[in-house]
Amino acid sequence: MIRAYTSKDKEELVALLRLNTPQYFDESEEADFIEYLDNRLEDYFVVEDNREIIGSGGINYFPESKLACISWDMVHPNFQGRGVGKQLTLHRIEHIKKNPAINLIVVRTTQLVYKFYEKMGFDLEKTEKDFWAKGFDLYQMQMTLEK
Repeated sequence: MIRAYTSKDKEELVALLRLNTPQYFDESEEADFIEYLDNRLEDYFVVEDNREIIGSGGINYFPESKLACISWDMVHPNFQGRGVGKQLTLHRIEHIKKNPAINLIVVRTTQLVYKFYEKMGFDLEKTEKDFWAKGFDLYQMQMTLEK
């Protein structure tokens, strides 16, 4: 089940981030994630299985640029490779498509998972070494929405 984030989910989401550190996130990113949840959140969704949060991901909007960014995607390690990330990404793409002011979706990810977004239809736009932290390169990708 995918539902909207509530502040009651924060502790469980920080724990989920820690489960994905250091494989997919650097320790230094935890403070950024908490800042995001507290102050930069627009749309954020959680995936639940038996009342346990097993995935999450957000959307931020930049209507002046006609774009939306999907961000802070993570899936519980025990559920990776089972379609949770795909389901969550498709959910957000469909959510974004309902906004007629948006015609481009951007995701800023790492070399570790950019192939996942490539399979979802995103095109690689640029890379930058050690962008997020040492060993975590930026892979900026985009998808143009058909209107």
